[in-house]
Amino acid sequence: MQKTPARRVTWRALLALGGVAALAVPTAGAAEGVPRTAGEGGRVGGCAVVYFDLGETLVHTAEDKSVRYMPGAAGYLRALRARHIPVGLITNVPSSWGSTDAERAAELKKVIDKDWADTSPFAWSDFGDRIFTPRTEAERKPASALWKRAQRASRNCRVVYQAETVEEVRISGSLGYVAYQAARPKWPAYLPVPLIVALAHLPYGTAADIKQR
Repeated sequence: MQKTPARRVTWRALLALGGVAALAVPTAGAAEGVPRTAGEGGRVGGCAVVYFDLGETLVHTAEDKSVRYMPGAAGYLRALRARHIPVGLITNVPSSWGSTDAERAAELKKVIDKDWADTSPFAWSDFGDRIFTPRTEAERKPASALWKRAQRASRNCRVVYQAETVEEVRISGSLGYVAYQAARPKWPAYLPVPLIVALAHLPYGTAADIKQR
């Protein structure tokens, strides 16, 4: 009988862990009780970067145009911050908002903050320079350009993508992301933090591998 490759066994075990985590963790906020581990991305010597869509994944725009966190989003970002897991945004904005990601991100912050109505400010500082937006209208999702740019910037780290739309989850998964559909009824609002920490332990490839993706 042909032996199953070790990495395939690891993935099967991880998928089993994911199923257990989804059933065992009623909300992502419960992960905040997990003790911190040293090292960026959840462990020493490994890392994972968690990317999100923005609208209706982390923030919700109400009928009166006010903007607030989605339920559980603020606590989930705190939980990732506590584990030193970097986060980023992969989101569509008008390419006319600037000539660089930094310029477009600055305009995005102005737009969100103008109508922000939550009790806590949006955690922009968590995202740093990991806010990827279209340089041209052709780069807008569901085109693959933004996911590929974020993937290259993450180098050897495992990349996770969370969004509310099935299409974006499907496409990001096909590009090598660990993809999770957020905000589904009867499921954890976001991928449980302990599972993301476990992902950081898995081999992902070299920088040269990622350049070829």
